[in-house]
Amino acid sequence: MTKLLSSTFTALLFFFSIIVQSQSFKTASEYLDFVGKEQEAVTKNMWKYTKAVAHSKSDRTIDAKRTVLVKSVEKAIDKIEKADGFDGDTYKNQVLNYMRLSESLLKLDYAKIIDLKEVAEQSYDLMEAYILAQQMADKKMEEAYIEYDSHFKLFAANHHINIIENESDLVNKMKISNAVFKHYNALHLIHFKVSINEVYLWEAIEKQDVNAIQQNANALSESAKEGLKILKNVDLYKTDTSLVKATQEAFEFYIEEADNQIPKITEFLIMNEDFETIKTTLDKTPERKRTKEQIDTYNNKIKDINKAINIYNKTNEGLNKDRQKAINNLNNAKENFLSKHIPND
Repeated sequence: MTKLLSSTFTALLFFFSIIVQSQSFKTASEYLDFVGKEQEAVTKNMWKYTKAVAHSKSDRTIDAKRTVLVKSVEKAIDKIEKADGFDGDTYKNQVLNYMRLSESLLKLDYAKIIDLKEVAEQSYDLMEAYILAQQMADKKMEEAYIEYDSHFKLFAANHHINIIENESDLVNKMKISNAVFKHYNALHLIHFKVSINEVYLWEAIEKQDVNAIQQNANALSESAKEGLKILKNVDLYKTDTSLVKATQEAFEFYIEEADNQIPKITEFLIMNEDFETIKTTLDKTPERKRTKEQIDTYNNKIKDINKAINIYNKTNEGLNKDRQKAINNLNNAKENFLSKHIPND
């Protein structure tokens, strides 16, 4: 199962990139500094969570990082709630509203995303719902920040505070992560839309349903060819074509499988069904009543079926080998893509 990634909460971090100078807690700028310092733990835990999403292969580790992040937000909320506001509680409440929304998103929306991930591999609709849930949660987080930022700037302007905005190294890392995840997930969804047809194809093969095999083989071939067209117009991340090329190779395998190899499997299944019919008829016929034609037909079919079995086995062996190669190449490309573009420090 390939690892799926969600984009991260860039909006949270712009808030922490504000640099203010203060000496006394009795000033507005010192209050802004206090709020910012309470968020430092949140910022650090945010990056730990992002790195886990990008580099960890364990869903348990990723969710553990989310839990730590939630606790850091809860702690910051608690401290800001207990502290006095400045010039009334209007701005304090605006900050708390923003943070509580962030807390709610982490506890509910992003937790729901983890649940969706558990079933996402079952169908394209579920996979699409999983990715859309990520996008919707991120949009809510971004919109919450935009609203907060307007309150922040108004508070600073009302108290004649000169704000120096400086995107920290961490903020830049988060922005990079968002762009990387966007490309990663786009390619994953394109691939999944094709690969799910192969799952259905092999389910039909397991059932030896020839009609369903042919239908799903056609669907796999058509979707893979359409996928190749889509790949030509995919937006790249920093001209990196590694995921596109690995996905393209996977699609080429699916086309070869569906168009040239599955017919061999279908031919064997049809031949085997005919053989079983002949064998059943012969078995039901008493030996003294069996004709020479029946026996010759049965013996010839045995030769044909043995030859077909060899072709079937070789076809399966070749498909398994080529499929594993394509999947390994794609998974390695994904892992290398993340390692190359998302910082791990």
